[in-house]
Amino acid sequence: MGTKKRNSTKRILETPPELTGNEQDLLWHMEHGYQLETDSLGSHPVLRRLRDDEVLRPPSANRSTIKSMQERGLITETDTRDPLKIVWRVNKKVKK
Repeated sequence: MGTKKRNSTKRILETPPELTGNEQDLLWHMEHGYQLETDSLGSHPVLRRLRDDEVLRPPSANRSTIKSMQERGLITETDTRDPLKIVWRVNKKVKK
C-alpha cells in the first residue's frame, strides 16, 4: 500500500492591517493552541493553552479590546459550563 500525505488542517488567519498590536497578539495566540477566556462581563482576559492548561494574562488587552474584536466578527462566544466565564474562539467565517 502507498502512503498518504496528510494535509495540515491548521488555519492561520491573515490579519487585516487595521488591527492593533494587542488584537494581532491575541489572534496569534488563539491560532496557536490558546483559548481566550474572560469573566461574564468580558473583562480580565486570560489566554489558556489547551495542551497543558498554561495560563497567560495579556498585559495590555482589556474589555474594549475584546469588544472591538467581537464587533468586527473576529471572535465569537462559545458555550461553557461555568456561567461566570466566557470562552472566545476565532470566528471561522472570517475572510482572508
